Amino acid sequence: MTVEAVVAADDLTAFATGVLRSLGVPEADAHLVADSLSVAELWGHPSHGLLRLSWYVERLRSGAMKPQTETKVLTDTGPLVHIDGRSGVGQVITAHAMDLAVDRAKRFGVGVVAVRNSNHFGTAAYFTRRAAQRGCAAILTTNGSPAMAPWGAMDKVVGANPWSFAAPDGAGDVSVVDIANTGVARGKIYAAREKGVPIPEGWALDKHGHPTTDPTAALDDGVVLPMAGHKGYAVSFIMDVFSGVLTGSSYGTAVGGPWQPSAHSGAGHLAIALDIERFQPLETFDARMQDLISQVRASRPTPGSTGALYPGELENRNAASTRDVVLPATTRETLQQLARETGVAFPELRPAGPGGENAG
Repeated sequence: MTVEAVVAADDLTAFATGVLRSLGVPEADAHLVADSLSVAELWGHPSHGLLRLSWYVERLRSGAMKPQTETKVLTDTGPLVHIDGRSGVGQVITAHAMDLAVDRAKRFGVGVVAVRNSNHFGTAAYFTRRAAQRGCAAILTTNGSPAMAPWGAMDKVVGANPWSFAAPDGAGDVSVVDIANTGVARGKIYAAREKGVPIPEGWALDKHGHPTTDPTAALDDGVVLPMAGHKGYAVSFIMDVFSGVLTGSSYGTAVGGPWQPSAHSGAGHLAIALDIERFQPLETFDARMQDLISQVRASRPTPGSTGALYPGELENRNAASTRDVVLPATTRETLQQLARETGVAFPELRPAGPGGENAG
């Protein structure tokens, strides 16, 4: 049985920032990465949270990911920009790409930034939300290391290759979709292994092609199953086309994963921003969004349900309800080991449970 503890999210952000700074990542860049991990925890997605910090640390130590992110512009037509991330920090590259796409959208109505030679960037929604908060509708695609087999096959060839769409929700927040094309993000299987719990049936196959509930069997030469059968595989394939083939970055089996300490990532991204006010006044868009959301909320709930939510609403609520993060024992121990190795003080822990557990 694992023991969990509660840590203040701001303290975790400061800790992760310090760890990354100790490895040569500039202050602002280190804080961006740390914040992306803590925010994922607050949203309720520990699969993309602090458990990944040690992965990034090992990649920085090996040189597979460069601490100083220095992107290079390859082409610039105005609304369309092509940049080389030069193996810098994935979150930093992607934030720059998304912000640049928004800047160009404000000038030209649309901004498209293609990225090659990046690294893993965490949650795609973290970046599309940035664009939506500036009055844009945004799209972000990426590719990743092989996680699933092509439909009808057994060998890992295609990544989960997540994508995100976001837009203002009309009430000061964001409606956002962030989906991996596997039935579940591979990070959730890592999170289950961290907690020492089985995964649900239907998530993965073992190396022999048999269904498994063992997260280790799923991760060690197993495959994660696609969402919606053949449809998930097809969407993932196309996301690799847009993210890897089109951008000139790695694709398919050539993409390295963030948990591989020394593998070249070669991840590619495509960031797209549309300036909403080029279509209609933002106030009109907001009213229309709220009308659509009202229709969703008016739908009759199924028995035992509290009712329908619009995409992104659960994360909005979770982040608004708490500033605490629950850390499984394995994740906590890994972070404490990083504290010992880097000399960065680990934040104060509180016991999880009644009166101490994350309310979200």
